[in-house]
Amino acid sequence: MELIRTPKVEQVRLLDRAAGQRKASVGTLYLSATHTIFVENDPETRRETWVLHSMVYSVEKPPTTPSGGQLMLRCKDFRLFQIFIPQEKDCLDVHASLLRLTRPEKYSELFCLSFNPSVNKEEREESWNFLDLMADYRRMGVPNNLWVSTAANSEFRVCDTYPPQLFIPKSATPAVVVGSARFRSRGRFPVLSYFHQDTLAAVCRCSQPLSGFSGRSPEDEMMLHAVMKANPGSDFIYVVDTRPKLNAMANRAAGKGYENEDHYSNIRLTFIGIENIHVMRSSQQKVIDVGDMRSPSMTDFLWGLENSGWLKHIKAVLDAGVFIARAVADEGVSVLVHCSDGWDRTAQACSVASILLDPFYRTIKGLMLLIERDWVSFGHKFSHRYAHLDGDPREVSPVIDQFLECVWQLSEQFPCAFQFNERFLIAVRTHVYSCQFGNFLGNCEKERRDMRLRERAHSVWPQLWRDRAQFTNPLYQAEQSQSQGVLRPNTTPYCFKMWKGLYNHAERPPPPRKSPAVRGQGQQLEAELTNHQEVPAGGPAHHPPGSRQEDQRADGAANHEAGSPGPEVED
Repeated sequence: MELIRTPKVEQVRLLDRAAGQRKASVGTLYLSATHTIFVENDPETRRETWVLHSMVYSVEKPPTTPSGGQLMLRCKDFRLFQIFIPQEKDCLDVHASLLRLTRPEKYSELFCLSFNPSVNKEEREESWNFLDLMADYRRMGVPNNLWVSTAANSEFRVCDTYPPQLFIPKSATPAVVVGSARFRSRGRFPVLSYFHQDTLAAVCRCSQPLSGFSGRSPEDEMMLHAVMKANPGSDFIYVVDTRPKLNAMANRAAGKGYENEDHYSNIRLTFIGIENIHVMRSSQQKVIDVGDMRSPSMTDFLWGLENSGWLKHIKAVLDAGVFIARAVADEGVSVLVHCSDGWDRTAQACSVASILLDPFYRTIKGLMLLIERDWVSFGHKFSHRYAHLDGDPREVSPVIDQFLECVWQLSEQFPCAFQFNERFLIAVRTHVYSCQFGNFLGNCEKERRDMRLRERAHSVWPQLWRDRAQFTNPLYQAEQSQSQGVLRPNTTPYCFKMWKGLYNHAERPPPPRKSPAVRGQGQQLEAELTNHQEVPAGGPAHHPPGSRQEDQRADGAANHEAGSPGPEVED
């Protein structure tokens, strides 16, 4: 609170530009330790707008106008607020306060650590135990006679950004593990991410080798050989370097680089070509600029989208996942995935592959477990990539945004394969940025343990699970073939779309309230869909004019043409 110079300003005008608001609302602006709050003066509505400080990406102060000062609040969820303040002094005070409030310098200033909800200790502890990663490995059939748990990283002794519990090939000795870790960037040696029970092939992850132009490590070579031996059906493994080859070659000058196939027997090295964090940051900003256009022409919109390169990058991430999934499911070959340090592009490729390979990860709880495993547990620079603290802006990049968008693109191609809808994906993304819960603080499990987050904050997953009714996809059919097997998406360019539900707030619909009537309509539609699928090859049954079926069809068409009211909605 000591950072707030002026806690209350009256006769402020607020314009929510991202929502398409054309006329500014007049009301009172309040600054709290965690939120900027605007309350309308209109006694009939008294609508409140709450903006969490940790969701504000930037606070800009355009030149003063004759009517007073103005501020632009750009948010991490792409909302854009324009605030007009009558007195210049008040505007300067609010601006100075927001600059500090929206750029916390230490974790203790973040929302989840400064605000303690009225939840008792038992409920908080239970929230952190909602997901069980080891149970998911057991679901995969691990440990087994091929993959075993290792205590090598107990107390983070070998790699401080990996979790303590890891699975490695049974034939890898402790000396091989330690030697491999010494030869890998940040000590991130090859470990199991996903095991495919049908083919016995595995998806493993690590970081780049410290090979330079001629360096090699016998232990690391033995480690990759052990990964191959853990799959009895194949005599080689794919090593997928998710970087463009030129980028990987440039790293050799710094003593890093990629595997030399002359040194590693029985590997096939493949470069995927996902660009670095700086290219992705610039690309997303161009997409945001496209969304900010006011009444753009079709030419301007399509040119802006193409110029951003965003969908090209989404395609590259999805192509990486498709390559891995095909290797594991179709060829029965294990894959080792890495980028530079193994926590950005590696997480994207491994998690997209898991979505394609395993129907469980297309459920609400399954996606939670996948994010907890491949992003939270295995280490990802959440605090740097999503600007949780005031730091280097060059470290910010929309890495997990791209993974979530890949999942959305898949859900557009396979609408019955996913238990969740886009609302769930947007909610997960919002919590990654918002710092309302402790899951996504810090860059690795060791940092979160050192911060004692399980004692000081709460887990987001039980909250999202309680709200699952609004996140459920009504088209989901768990028993259908597209939901059960490996997904095989079409990745030709025309299959990719702009995710307007994320980037265009003006067109984002409010969540529907499921009344009994709506549920009944949904059940009727499902029944009609089933009947349609059961129509014999000769064609649909013909219902003569005047029949009951034809009358129902005509009534439905009339209601549609008349614009009959839809389900009741709420803000």
